[in-house]
Amino acid sequence: MDSLEKNLKIVEGSPFARIARWVLKSSNVAMVLGKSIHLSGVSKENFLRDRAWVAHELVHVRQFQEHGYVKFLWLYLLESMRVGYYNNRFEAEARLAGVKESQLLAQNQGGSPSRKA
Repeated sequence: MDSLEKNLKIVEGSPFARIARWVLKSSNVAMVLGKSIHLSGVSKENFLRDRAWVAHELVHVRQFQEHGYVKFLWLYLLESMRVGYYNNRFEAEARLAGVKESQLLAQNQGGSPSRKA
């Protein structure tokens, strides 16, 4: 198992993710706090089936590890205030990982990648 995934915890029905769902006006949300992936509107089973989504969230786990918990939250908040959620460099890096995973899956299955909103 990759060192990134050691001691990783997935929290279903997280109140933190529920708040993020409300703020983002989304039907489902996964968000990372340290080594925990918090879910709202999606089961752990369905989340884990979506390899691109998992790849996206694992980038955030790595970002927390690289910067430290408090520093990463601060940097993420500043970046979001400066350029918005979608253009946040941490989100852009995570989105890219999800796209790459989708492309790999499509190549292995002989189809085109699906796009998750």
